[in-house]
Amino acid sequence: MAAQVITWTSTIMVVRLLEPTDYGLFAMSQVVLTALAFLNGQSLATSLVQTDRIDERRIGQIFGMLLLSNIMLAAVQFASAPYAAAYFGEPLVADMLRVQAVIFLTIPFIALPSEWLARQLQFRKQGTVNMASAAVGAALALALAWTGFGVWALVYAPIAMFAVRAIGLTLASGLRIKPVFDPRGAWDLLSFGGTLTLCQFFWIIQSQSDIVIAGRLLPTYDLGLYSEALFLTLIVTGRFIPPINEVALAAYSELHRAGKPLGQYFLRTARMVMMVSAPVYIGLSLTSEAAILTLFGEKWAGMVPIVGGLAMIMPAFALQLICAPVTNAMGRPGIYLFTAICGAIIMPSAFLWGVSGGFLDGDSRTMGLVHAWWAAAPLLLAVTLAMTLPRIGVSVFALVKELAPVALGCGAMAAAVLAAQHFAPIDAPMLDLLRSAAIGAGVYAATFLIAFRPMLRETWAMLRQRDPAASVADTP
Repeated sequence: MAAQVITWTSTIMVVRLLEPTDYGLFAMSQVVLTALAFLNGQSLATSLVQTDRIDERRIGQIFGMLLLSNIMLAAVQFASAPYAAAYFGEPLVADMLRVQAVIFLTIPFIALPSEWLARQLQFRKQGTVNMASAAVGAALALALAWTGFGVWALVYAPIAMFAVRAIGLTLASGLRIKPVFDPRGAWDLLSFGGTLTLCQFFWIIQSQSDIVIAGRLLPTYDLGLYSEALFLTLIVTGRFIPPINEVALAAYSELHRAGKPLGQYFLRTARMVMMVSAPVYIGLSLTSEAAILTLFGEKWAGMVPIVGGLAMIMPAFALQLICAPVTNAMGRPGIYLFTAICGAIIMPSAFLWGVSGGFLDGDSRTMGLVHAWWAAAPLLLAVTLAMTLPRIGVSVFALVKELAPVALGCGAMAAAVLAAQHFAPIDAPMLDLLRSAAIGAGVYAATFLIAFRPMLRETWAMLRQRDPAASVADTP
């Protein structure tokens, strides 16, 4: 999380230096990079966390598959770059993709040591490396943007981050494994990892379909506004939840191997995530205009309604994302696969409808994408909960009861902020943002301190626990 703070501080500074068109071009290249990334073998490496049987040969088999798949992906991206540029009608995208292909060559040296450390619950070492890579990437992005490199600042900084992570994790893990290119005896790893790879494929369709669809229909400037607004609103779901899910998968797997039911631990994790993410998103929705003008500047004012609309629905998306680790830890990735397939149907259908005018009433096509999120995210959450909760022995009522204090706290926070904005408006965006943030945070904290103090203590104990398994197993 500290690494993400570094990254976001740099991001805000870089955004002020670059133009929406730069982010539109970057979003186009990221679609291709992300679309190929589901084959990078990360899911095969994840099987090392869940499996009961591990030895040097099996680790070497995973390493060999990682090397083969990522060399192939680098070559495919390099060769297909002109076709992607032709699809979007932006020749510069081809040059960007050719340079970004080098990222795949770092993946084997990130995925394997990362999952090995996760299996051993050594997340402090990963955190240290992530901090270092975030600092390098942030410094390089800011330096390049400041010196006029434009969109290339967004290209070179991630490459530097991946390289630092690869070196750091390899050293931190202490793994010195030779690749094994013979897959015999690794069927269980291939089966589990293959299922997760399929999940990633459908996740790619779900998460990138808005850019793929809008990239052909929206001007690059408008696409840049939308992509950066989405990037901002994914500050929790896209940046903080993946590390939490990584810890959760390892902890759930450890508990499942010990024969403990996982339902009560999932409820505590859901409560912890929503206690943090829900007020952030509701607050961002309430203060979107002041936040954008203060952090990004007047040239990004077109993001205001997009950010406000997306932030409203992101708590539902955050809750949906934390469901997969618990069933994966039980050795049932098929549930994740089913929900991923549903997402690959629901989200693109909604985006296509929204951008073509299905949700519009005088709004722009960009807002049509926002309206598509309003319809699709709750529907996908309902499907995911329907598949997950019965398998872990949790009722809908139990989940609602666990999250009710969060809803009450957010409601009180929203009422207080809206009242202050209505009865005592402030013209200066920075002062308005600071006042709203102070009022919202104060009311939200006061709600828990007054009405739900035991829950607050329990969640804090869970957050500060150094042993991830103990943090869910030993909480009173």
